[in-house]
Amino acid sequence: MRAPEVLLLDYGAGNVRSAAKALERAGMTVKVSADPADVPGARAVVVPGQGHFRQVMEAFDESGFRQPVLDAANAGTPLLGICVGMQMLLDGSEEAPGVQGLGLVPGTVRRFEHLPGLKVPQMGWNSLDKVGDSPLLRDLACPAYAYFVHSYYVPIETEVDAGALTEYGVPFWAALSQGNVHATQFHPEKSGAVGLAILERFRRYVVEREGGA
Repeated sequence: MRAPEVLLLDYGAGNVRSAAKALERAGMTVKVSADPADVPGARAVVVPGQGHFRQVMEAFDESGFRQPVLDAANAGTPLLGICVGMQMLLDGSEEAPGVQGLGLVPGTVRRFEHLPGLKVPQMGWNSLDKVGDSPLLRDLACPAYAYFVHSYYVPIETEVDAGALTEYGVPFWAALSQGNVHATQFHPEKSGAVGLAILERFRRYVVEREGGA
């Protein structure tokens, strides 16, 4: 069976090269694109993100991806956000008040408080504990460990169908699934066997299933 193709968006604010390699290792064919016209009809869309929320959203909007991605998500196209790509799915972030996220998941991204013994940003490995039946974590033995680099987080009160929680001073969503929208705050491409397993599950339980394979 031919590897399913996913569209990896290149809008100048994500680590596209390492994300593409990780997706390919997980059994997908990757089309890297800076053209919003490629979004309609894509089998699945992957949104990486890296940097300050304002700069990332401005780059995303200036590249013309906002409306095509919203249209695709609302039409049921599988979507995967990675790192700041997860934070972009919400309404906005404390990092850049007034800057609109995509609003696919209601809520606001928050900043970690400086607590004794906890450095901000969080940099390193942390546990994943499953909540509900996210396709990204189906049949994955937990707690599993993934690699995080971030100062902002999706708070636990954010309502999603399923996902994984972790804790760094406060509990927060490390991964989420909301209908056809999925995301990881951690970097799958830096998370070894666990990251690969999660991307393989995205292929098997989301991309191939939605595509009828």
